Amino acid sequence: MLLISYDISNDKVRTKFSKYLSKFGFRLQYSVFEITNSETVLRNIETEIKNTYMKNFTEEDSIIIFNLSETCKKTCYGYAKNEEKDFFVIG
Repeated sequence: MLLISYDISNDKVRTKFSKYLSKFGFRLQYSVFEITNSETVLRNIETEIKNTYMKNFTEEDSIIIFNLSETCKKTCYGYAKNEEKDFFVIG
C-alpha cells in the first residue's frame, strides 16, 4: 500500500494532482491518498511527479510517498473512510 501526502501551494496544480491520484486510490484526508501498490503503479506515479508536477514546485511544495508493506496495520478512528473487507472495533 502507498500513502501519498502532498502540500502544493498552487490551487490549479494541487487540484490536478489530486485528480491524478484518484485514478489509483482514494482520499483518506484532504491531502492524503491511499493507493493499492504495485511496482508499475509506483513507477508511473513517480514518473508523473518528476515529469509534470516538480517543474511547478516552489520551495513551499512537497509530495511524500510512504511505501508500506503488507504487514503494516492501519487503524482508523472517527469518520475515516474504511474500505477494507475485514475490520475490528476496539471498545
